[in-house]
Amino acid sequence: MAPIPALAIMTGGNLPWPTLAAWVFAVSFLGIWVGWYLRQRLIIQSDLVFPAGMATAETMRDMFSHGREAMKRVGVLMSSLTGAVLFNLIDDVLWQIPRLAPSLTAKKLTLAFDPSLLLLGFGSIIGLRAGLGLLAGALIAWGVIGPALIARGIVDVAGSPDDWFQPLVGWLLWPGVTMMVAASLTSFAAALLGTWHGPRREADRLPLEPGSFTRLGGFALAAALTVVLQIALFDIHWTMALVAIPMAFVLATVAARVVGETSVAPIGAIGKVSQLAFGAMAPGQPITNLMTANVAGGAAGQSADLLNDFRAGHEVGASPARQVAAQCGGVVIGSLAGSLVYLLLITDPATQLLTPEWPAPAVATWKAVAETLSVGLSGIPRSALVAMAIAGVLGVVLALIERRITGHRLLLVPSGATLGLAFVIPAGTSITLFLGAALASLLHWLAPGWSARFLLSAAAGLVAGESLYGVVAVLF
Repeated sequence: MAPIPALAIMTGGNLPWPTLAAWVFAVSFLGIWVGWYLRQRLIIQSDLVFPAGMATAETMRDMFSHGREAMKRVGVLMSSLTGAVLFNLIDDVLWQIPRLAPSLTAKKLTLAFDPSLLLLGFGSIIGLRAGLGLLAGALIAWGVIGPALIARGIVDVAGSPDDWFQPLVGWLLWPGVTMMVAASLTSFAAALLGTWHGPRREADRLPLEPGSFTRLGGFALAAALTVVLQIALFDIHWTMALVAIPMAFVLATVAARVVGETSVAPIGAIGKVSQLAFGAMAPGQPITNLMTANVAGGAAGQSADLLNDFRAGHEVGASPARQVAAQCGGVVIGSLAGSLVYLLLITDPATQLLTPEWPAPAVATWKAVAETLSVGLSGIPRSALVAMAIAGVLGVVLALIERRITGHRLLLVPSGATLGLAFVIPAGTSITLFLGAALASLLHWLAPGWSARFLLSAAAGLVAGESLYGVVAVLF
């Protein structure tokens, strides 16, 4: 839901809690019914793998067939969670662990180690290739391009004597976003072309659950709710509000096929495609651009996530109708709780977000594209336009090379998405994520048995522990 804080920054304030919760629910609710429509075609007929869902099913089988092993994993998770809480408590109360940097200049460029167990935990989950891509992107963006921009006077850092993140990211954002979009679009287009004509399994004998009328009614209700809220909350013209519904369905189909083949959800690129489309249909209207695209991108993301759940449920024999009922309940609670926590944490988006503490790269991307489409390309520095062209070509090339290389050689080819992401987040974040990935890779080599059983649980505990502590600390 990154367009929500982007909207808050552009309009000067957050939506009220009931309004925000209703909007988040509507977009997510639409995604559920789109996903249920796609289940029969993509999982039963096309038999797409959906790797994340398949991995979940295998984990469920393993844990439920070995109760003692399951409890050991829970113990590891709770131990790392407790350790993360204690680490942050000691850091806040007793002393501040310094951000380690080789020099003062490097620290201003954010080239420092960020002592965050959450980032180390995430790094151990994303894998070594993604970690290497983030490290390479950080060194290129903040170690090479950033100093060159300052030296040539392209970016003025005089107003930010202690931290150069904000002035530099205003320029680096453009090539970074371009590379992410180009790489993601090329990847899912290549995957789509590769899977669209693939072998399909006959499923005519399989019954439709629970019935087409139930799904049609649910989809119609979700679509009507989304259209009404677009018009009532954001004053979007009814034609644009209606167009957002079929666009959400089409983009969700594309995203779901890519997720089913690769497990990578190109929701960022999907969002940019929808923003560009609505920018052409409604030029000069950034609010319309943001929120109509939010319907398409948000519903596509929810749908792709649900299809992973459907894949896992199909493998273990779960009822799709009950999965949908559970998902609807989760969306209700998630909309209420998530909106409340967001409003408690981000009381002033204009001053809190797009900073080293809250870089919010997805928010920056949505905001930048909406603003650019409202004033044209004149809002982008000329030097950044040249960099965008180079980054776009590089993103396409990397994505095409990635499709042709397998095995360990793939480590040598950075993902265009992760390389571009490093341009829009502090270098310290990328460095710490890389260290987490490198540590996980080392553990897999030194202790493969323990890592296969417990590493994911330990990483999840670190992420959960620091996240929960952060929320509680901010509330206090």
